[in-house]
Amino acid sequence: MNIQPSLFNIVKEELPIADGYLAYYPNWIDQSEGFLLFDALRQDIKWQQSMINIYGKKIPIPRLNAWYGDEQCSYKYSGTYFEPNSWLPALLMIKNRIESLSGFQFNSVLANCYRNGNDSVAWHSDDEPELGRNPAVASLSLGVERQFQLKHRYNKDLKPHKILLTHGSLLVMAGELQHHWRHQIPKNQRKLGERINLTFRYVIPQSERR
Repeated sequence: MNIQPSLFNIVKEELPIADGYLAYYPNWIDQSEGFLLFDALRQDIKWQQSMINIYGKKIPIPRLNAWYGDEQCSYKYSGTYFEPNSWLPALLMIKNRIESLSGFQFNSVLANCYRNGNDSVAWHSDDEPELGRNPAVASLSLGVERQFQLKHRYNKDLKPHKILLTHGSLLVMAGELQHHWRHQIPKNQRKLGERINLTFRYVIPQSERR
């Protein structure tokens, strides 16, 4: 599969946000190619439903997930360690194209599948120690659109941001954003189809961690 970004229709929206950098590309992948990619990833990714530790209790996360990346790119989230699966060709192709577009380098990707409106991700920041200072995160959305919400962690005078992440769109977060803002994909009571989200990151390899 050779999915091409919509090279002749790339619109970049740099969204004004305090304490960070946020850029949105609403049509980064062509609609029809995006559906081909969705079907391939839904079939080929090693989906699982991981358990996380919340207030001392192990509970299943409300979505399917999988972790891919280079060797030594393990990742810890809510008390659970994720060891990377080897790169799929499609994921590696997308990573390389996002790197060319954004100028950021990535060595891993977290894949999430939201099966319906009840699947979600709660308020959090991607600020784990293994991501380093001021991590860049590139988020590709495929399938049903969902609302992405951000709120400042400290300054309550700053209004929250809401972005509708459409099929084929790319969101890039960088600068100090992860240290100052939290984000979520809330539950939706409407009957919704599936959405796949790929968030590319750079994880400090285990051999370089203190």
